[in-house]
Amino acid sequence: MIKVEQLTKRYGSVTAVDGIGFSVEKGEIVGFLGPNGAGKSTTMKMIAGFLPPTSGRAQVAGLDVFRESLRAREHIGYMPENVPLYPDMRVSEYLRYRGALKGVPGRRMKERVGDVVELCGLSEVENTIIGRLSKGYRQRVGLADAMIHEPDLLILDEPTIGLDPNQIRQVRDLIRSLKRHHTILLSTHILPEVEMVCSRVIIINKGRIEAMDTPQNLRARIGAAGHIVLDARVSDPRTAAACLRKVEGVSSVSVRSDGEWTIFSIQAGAGADPREAIYACAVAQSWPVRELSRSPVSLEQVFAEVTHAEEH
Repeated sequence: MIKVEQLTKRYGSVTAVDGIGFSVEKGEIVGFLGPNGAGKSTTMKMIAGFLPPTSGRAQVAGLDVFRESLRAREHIGYMPENVPLYPDMRVSEYLRYRGALKGVPGRRMKERVGDVVELCGLSEVENTIIGRLSKGYRQRVGLADAMIHEPDLLILDEPTIGLDPNQIRQVRDLIRSLKRHHTILLSTHILPEVEMVCSRVIIINKGRIEAMDTPQNLRARIGAAGHIVLDARVSDPRTAAACLRKVEGVSSVSVRSDGEWTIFSIQAGAGADPREAIYACAVAQSWPVRELSRSPVSLEQVFAEVTHAEEH
């Protein structure tokens, strides 16, 4: 559905997007992640045909976005970070107007407006003036606008920005339901949402793609075991911590007391899972163990590792 090759955007001496390439298959929901200023919005605008590249190529549904712009845009629904709405128009009126601009035939207009109003949960406010809507409803109107012409591809730039937790959950469930009929490229800063919704993740930093894989594979790449907790009774916590630091695959150990028990917070090295060796160490030292558990690596940890790799 999307094919990007050597896509580059420069503003004078500043390179916002630096020769990136990736593809998105039909029916995928792909998370497009990166810190502020990484080039996410610039890339999405180029794919959507709103911004010309300095060089490179982007295709949507087999059409060159820049050479066959009008035909390509028929397949694209784009929701920018700040949704541009007309606050003096009613919801249904605005959607009819946007549908007409996007070439929805008159005989289909009523049906399409009804479809997106129902799909986006706007039935209660379809006759309300947009300026009176909450932030959550305005985001839904923006999503309905992106879908009005039945595009194959939805490009959503921060669709949950400024929403409260309940609204975020509602929009997330809506996006997930759209997978049946749309391919989705989704940019967001809410990483747990990405793990719940996206089948694949692309991480961009300083205009370049730093990682691209499923969330599961990205977590495995950073570390198999992540953070490990050992809760044991030891006579000398400091000596015990020094013993644990010698275990292969352990990168750091911190200690805190819980009465007569000691809780060791152990960080595993990249790709290591030293739990078996940690348990063997405890058995060899005759430490009674109350707990040995782990917290798997989160996508947030992966994001921090990938986007700040130059600092390590």
